[in-house]
Amino acid sequence: MSSTVGPVGADAATPADDAGSSSAQRTGTRRRGAALERAIIAAVWEELAAVGYSGLTIEGVAERARTSRTVLYRRWSTRAQLVVAAMTQSIPEPADLPDTGDLRTDVITLLTRLESRFEGLPADAVRGLLFEVLQDPEAIAIRDQVVQPQCTDLVMILLGRAASRGEIDPSVIRRRVASLPKDLVRAEYLTRKDGRVPEDVIAEIVDDVFLPLVRYRPSGGG
Repeated sequence: MSSTVGPVGADAATPADDAGSSSAQRTGTRRRGAALERAIIAAVWEELAAVGYSGLTIEGVAERARTSRTVLYRRWSTRAQLVVAAMTQSIPEPADLPDTGDLRTDVITLLTRLESRFEGLPADAVRGLLFEVLQDPEAIAIRDQVVQPQCTDLVMILLGRAASRGEIDPSVIRRRVASLPKDLVRAEYLTRKDGRVPEDVIAEIVDDVFLPLVRYRPSGGG
């Protein structure tokens, strides 16, 4: 993961940091490492639900997380970096990928898990968040450099497993192909009024578009 969207380090809280925020002083204890990171990421989602991407500020997140602005600015100098960091938290590690022996089941499971990151947001906030992020060149750049490649890498792993089982031809394993299902799910978010992509729609994307593409085998006669 890029350092611009990386986690808070174990040395993130210092006496100077505590002095910079009265709310941090009220906590009575100084959180470090994973505990501090979880509090910050949770605060990002709560702020997004309350004020949206356009209204989110480093200061607001720090206040809600009961930490100092210095702690946040040390890792994330802009709201775009902070929001993308929150979005990457729910991307599974390769070791956590589903491995059922069936490409369809694995891809649907992965896509459903990726979209579950928005479950804590009101439906209208999800659609608003995606539209607002698209207006921020920095957020788009970070998404394209960090989030999208990570998601594509995971689908590439699933395709590789399917090829090793003889389920698909190895020649179809290409990054453009692997990015397709996530791109189509994102497009659904931007066009659906309820701000949600149901699992049956995800299944349609996989069944009607993705699987026919990767399972296509040209006839021997050309």
